[in-house]
Amino acid sequence: MTDTIVRSRRLGIIGCLIGLVALVAAVLPHWVLPVIDPPPPIDQVIVDVGHRVKERLVARIKGVEYHAPVRETSWADRLHQQLPAAAVLLGLLAIILGVVGQLRREERHIAAMATTLGGCAIAVQLSFVLMGVLVVMAILYLIGDFLALF
Repeated sequence: MTDTIVRSRRLGIIGCLIGLVALVAAVLPHWVLPVIDPPPPIDQVIVDVGHRVKERLVARIKGVEYHAPVRETSWADRLHQQLPAAAVLLGLLAIILGVVGQLRREERHIAAMATTLGGCAIAVQLSFVLMGVLVVMAILYLIGDFLALF
């Protein structure tokens, strides 16, 4: 007769669920929110910025302090601001739960899955930051090339 040891799965399963939520929170603001609530057209943004610049210049000429109008943030803007930080925090929590589950000798594949989901959520956030850095570097290189600096 062989006795099978039933290992706990509690921390690994909780870590997997939190990692899955972190992965959804990492993907949601970049791919899903623009489809649900699209940004305003570029011509409207340019006109709004032009009006604000004009109002700021008029206030400076008059010697009055410029007060920007209070703008209400939409639910999509709030989600777009808060979800990246939530994704990283939940990803870290999933990694911690996966590691603690591994240390408590829970089932190895479930703890590894929690750690992987948390790491993927953080990697998605870092990839968007790195893409932004690469775009800024490309723009600076083009401007420098145009000005014959490089």
